Formats: sequence, structure tokens, C-alpha cells
Amino acid sequence: MRHVFLDHQSSTPVRPEVFDAMKPFFTEAFGNPSSLHQYGLRVRDALKQARQQMAALIKADSEEEIFFTSDGTESANLAIKGVAYANERKGKHLVVSATEHPSVMNSVEFLEKQGWTCTRVGVDREGIINLEELAAAITPQTVLVAVHHVNHDIGSIQPMREVGKICAEQGVPLYVDCEASAGWLPIDVKEFGAALVSFSPHRFYGPKGVGVLYRNKRARIVSMMHGGVQEGGRRAGTENVPAIVGGGLAAEISVTELPQRMAHTAQLQARLWAGLKAKVSYIKLNGPEPGPKRISTNLNLSTEFIEGEGQLLLCDLNGIAVASGSSCVSKSLKVSHVLSAIGLDHALAQGNIIMTLGMMNTEEDVDYTVETFAKIATKLRGMSPMWDEFERGLIDSVIAPTGRGKSFSQHAAEVSGKPAHA
Repeated sequence: MRHVFLDHQSSTPVRPEVFDAMKPFFTEAFGNPSSLHQYGLRVRDALKQARQQMAALIKADSEEEIFFTSDGTESANLAIKGVAYANERKGKHLVVSATEHPSVMNSVEFLEKQGWTCTRVGVDREGIINLEELAAAITPQTVLVAVHHVNHDIGSIQPMREVGKICAEQGVPLYVDCEASAGWLPIDVKEFGAALVSFSPHRFYGPKGVGVLYRNKRARIVSMMHGGVQEGGRRAGTENVPAIVGGGLAAEISVTELPQRMAHTAQLQARLWAGLKAKVSYIKLNGPEPGPKRISTNLNLSTEFIEGEGQLLLCDLNGIAVASGSSCVSKSLKVSHVLSAIGLDHALAQGNIIMTLGMMNTEEDVDYTVETFAKIATKLRGMSPMWDEFERGLIDSVIAPTGRGKSFSQHAAEVSGKPAHA
């Protein structure tokens, strides 16, 4: 059986040279970077180099604008809550897109319980933010706008220049979550007009245990972690030096390899989607078509009349690792708020999986996945009451309506007596 990893958005393997760079900082260079002796100074120099490497990845002006946290979720929490608390005298209003990552959404919900308000700006069917609605949502009391670069579920690339321009014109700082794009797409914090940007090296062949937060020096922010004066007083606690060193090298490699990564994954993405469309009936791509609006690593797929969880489990049994939603929400088995925001039919949202490509994937991997997934879809439909009802004409397809019956959502609503999901 072939083994194919198609969940690179959740994490990536640490590159051998990155792992080798980390090793001395477990044994030889083990000092605390806050110490003043030679052991500490050596480590401090390594952190400075890593900051420079991270700054280069996103084209920041200085390594002094780079802060290290434990992961992307902590970085998002610090960006949202830190800016909100630092600017609450101005106002207690936030603006976010309706499809932000759970680390952003849950931070916002926490603040709403503390008296802040938030406007969630809608997106179109491809998951692209409504710019007119964004501009209208900003008020004199708005202290932060949060819009991700690439959506963690459906791979949509947001028009960051336009978003940044709107924020600049209204004098509101912009926070950009680059978790899904760093190391896979060009990022320029000045071009974005971003006051804050977060990302994690473990998504581009670095280690887990370190997150990065860029903060423009003009952005006001307060610490959410209290203790020592590490990270310029913005994030207390001894830094995870080995992970930071490894993450810095992974960032440096990403800058060099970026064109190759984009070309390689784009070719595989096109081959995978073309193969699945040809082999599997009633399958839908959620988000933009492969091209300039979609990151080349991501395919978010809804296969009608079967559940996403069953697809995931049978893929795993056949050696193919995929996801059934963001790794931060998939355990809940709830329909993604992103799919709800783009207006996807509830039945299609339940039949959803995500395949994300990486540098180690090959054309042979793609072809195996296409052939195997087609068999999985056939097997699951053979056990599906929904497929049986479709074949008998009781319900119709949402993806390719035949006119023979009602949609599954309408049919389920009639049976249950409850309104159909949107």
C-alpha cells in the first residue's frame, strides 16, 4: 500500500538540515538567552539571527519587529487581545472577516464577553471578503481589523493590498493571519499595510513549539503573558531556543525555495483536481478554482451523498492522510463556519474533506489518490441511505440537479419538521 500525506496545512515534516541546526541548542548551546555570561550570549546571538531570517521571510524592516511565542494560536491571541486592551480608551470595536481561523474568532468572542463589540464582514461564494462591507464596518471606535491572507479551509487568497488600503485610509491597524500562506506565498508586510502578522514555522518544514508575531513599531500592544521581560516585554517566559533556531532556518530556506514550491504544488493541484473531477461524480471544489485566487497547496472538496468523516477514515486505511476541516476544529465534527459563510449547502458541508499538498508529493501520489478516492466514494455510496434515496428519485443533487426530487436538506427538513439549512 502506498502512503501519501495530503495534510500539509496542519503540519509538515522538519527538514533534515533544520533538525541538524537545532541539535546543538539542546546540548552544547543550552544557555538561557536572558543570562549575561557567554552561554547566554551565544544563544542570544542565535535568536537575533532567527529574527532576521523571519523578518526576511515577510519583508519586515527590522528583526526588532519580530516576537516569538509558543505557536500561531498564541500569536493570534496576543495580536487580537493585546491590541484591544492597549487601545480600549479609543474604542472597543473590532472588525474581522466572517471566515477567520478559530484562534481569531474565539479571541474575539472572549473580548465580546468583556464588553467589546465586533462586526463580522461577509464573503462571497469563493470566500473573498466584501471590500465595500469592510469599509462600511469601520467606525471611529474601531481599534483593529483582522483579515487572514489565505483561508485555512478553502484556500482563498484575500486581496490584501485593497484591505490594507482601506485600513490605512481610516487609520485602523490591520492584523493579518498568515498561518496558511507563510512559506508558500510571497508576503510583504509593507505591501499589505499590516501592523501585525502571525505565522508558524511548522507549516513550512520547521519545528512545532514556536510561533511568530510581527508588530510594526507604531502598533500599540500590551502583553498577555506576565513574568519576565523576554521578547521586549511583550511575551514573558524563556524562549524555546531550539525551535526558534530551526524555525529561522526553515524561513530562510522558504525564501529561496518559494518559486519552486509554488510551481510544484500548482502542477500537482491541477492534476489532482482534474483527476478527481473525471473519476468521481457529484464532487465539488469549495473556494476559487486553481489559479490566482487560490493557494496552490489546497483543495477543499465536497463529495455528495457521503459523510466527510467516512471519507477521511477510509482514506487513512488506504494510506492517504487528509483532513476533514481545520485541525483546530475537526475534532468537534461540526460543520465549518467557513463553509457556512460561503453559503454551502449543509449536506455538502458534511461531505467535506481537505487535501493539502507539499514538496514531497509526486505525480504518482496524485494518481494513487485519484484512483483510491474514486473507489472510496463508490464504496461509501453503496452504504449511504442518501445515495439510495437519490437513485430512487426521492432527493436531488445540489451539485448537478436533475429535477427529479428535492435536495437532501429540503427532504430532511420535511421529515424532521425543521427548517432546511442554508
